Amino acid sequence: MRLFHVTPEQFVELAALPEQAPAGGFLWVGCERREFEAGHGDLQAMLQRWAGGPLVDLHVSDLLNAQLPSHYDYTSWYDMLVFRRLATSNGEPPADEQRVSIATAKKALASIDTSPVGFAIFDRVLLTVHPTDCAVREYFATRLASARGANEARVAPRLPASPADLMLRMVNHMVDSYLELRRLLTRQLGFLQTELLDPKSRFRDWRLLLDARNALHMLEDTCEDQRAALQEWIDTVDEWPPAGDAHEARERELLRVRSRDVLEHVERVLTHVRRLEHSAETAVQMHFSALGHRTNDIMRTLTVLTAVFLPLNLITGFFGMNFEFMPLIHTSLGFWVAVGLMALVAASLAFIFWRKRYLGTSLR
Repeated sequence: MRLFHVTPEQFVELAALPEQAPAGGFLWVGCERREFEAGHGDLQAMLQRWAGGPLVDLHVSDLLNAQLPSHYDYTSWYDMLVFRRLATSNGEPPADEQRVSIATAKKALASIDTSPVGFAIFDRVLLTVHPTDCAVREYFATRLASARGANEARVAPRLPASPADLMLRMVNHMVDSYLELRRLLTRQLGFLQTELLDPKSRFRDWRLLLDARNALHMLEDTCEDQRAALQEWIDTVDEWPPAGDAHEARERELLRVRSRDVLEHVERVLTHVRRLEHSAETAVQMHFSALGHRTNDIMRTLTVLTAVFLPLNLITGFFGMNFEFMPLIHTSLGFWVAVGLMALVAASLAFIFWRKRYLGTSLR
């Protein structure tokens, strides 16, 4: 568990939980899910002293639930947002390769992680509950600490002005981290499309394609839940009581702008996921269309060969009749006349089929 005191001028990590909330700024308590489960009793007592009320028991259960979808809820003294991240389980996509193998594609699809991150937003306290391997807390702890030093030189962006502001920055970072996952999915689906449409390849790993489609369906559901949760948050912000002064009104307007920006990023991610899903469906349809086209080419060639040899079989069958008297049967030229006749018939039929474009692989 890590505890930070955030003000417009400084960002300080505290060694222990204070008995009372600081006079200025706000507190950020970031803990992993296991730490929150083990120490939520002490945190509840501290929230009672800091913010005037603890977390509702149902919300504590939500923060401990690793399978909960993205959603938003609120009480009269705090708001709660659960937001599922989109990332790889190891935090980094596989290295780029000239040719992606089936094993690499399976590993990449299996590494997609959508663990939830919970936010409890009080007036002057932000409680965040992260999965064990989530790097969001460490990223912002490092980033805000460096921003504090740069603020002293007046060259860095300002520190968060409120718990809601910090929450939106963290949510926006989790949404933007989808860019790495987008490159991974685009590369894997591009590999699948190449394998499906390669005429020399016999694609057999349909299980991999099914896993890819299921992963895209899961991502689409996750993004829709994210969008719904953020829309409810925006509606709640719009319903807040009027601001007390001009500074508070400006901060609230900036909060609305940042909320709409995060929602727009989520919608872009959802659009890209749907585009990938449509691309996968199109690749499957094109694969079966190309397979049907190749089958038609094979059947057309076999049909033409049958049509060419059918009259030849008729001629050989005619001369194979067991009659004593038959034209050309007792002459030295009979064999060559029959062979020439069969060659003429075969060449004539082949020429006719070629003119009708029944022979060849290109149809115009």
